[in-house]
Amino acid sequence: MALETKHNLKEETVEKIQKLIRANIDSYDGFREASEEIDDKNLSALFSQIAHDRSSLATELQNYVEWNGEEAEDDGSVAASVHRTWIDIRGKLNGGDAYVILIEAERGEDHIKEAYEDVLKETAGSALNDVLTEQYSIVKAGHDKIRDLRDRYKNK
Repeated sequence: MALETKHNLKEETVEKIQKLIRANIDSYDGFREASEEIDDKNLSALFSQIAHDRSSLATELQNYVEWNGEEAEDDGSVAASVHRTWIDIRGKLNGGDAYVILIEAERGEDHIKEAYEDVLKETAGSALNDVLTEQYSIVKAGHDKIRDLRDRYKNK
């Protein structure tokens, strides 16, 4: 068996990367939509920035998949689409209430954080471990920021 490199990934590694691409696309879509729904300008700007970050993470992973001769995922999941619809409905029912939208955003953040944790365990020692570890630190920081904001807005 050949040594795995970033340009010669195992099929299992590519499959796990595809999972993270979908999770990042879902996160991008969710934050982009939330930035448009929320009345708080500071949170809107933060959501836009996180959406941009997640798009960049997805693009980086898509490049690795394509360098390995595979077609990279370019769409999110059906479950995330349903979740975004729920955020939209709750946001409208609550007048774009920041706390309500932050609750839903934090749920999405839990999902992407757990996806990275699972893939990091499942691909330990892979050629992309350094890339995935760096991306996880970005995702974790975003998760923690959203969680902390949710807790702060709860008391408003």
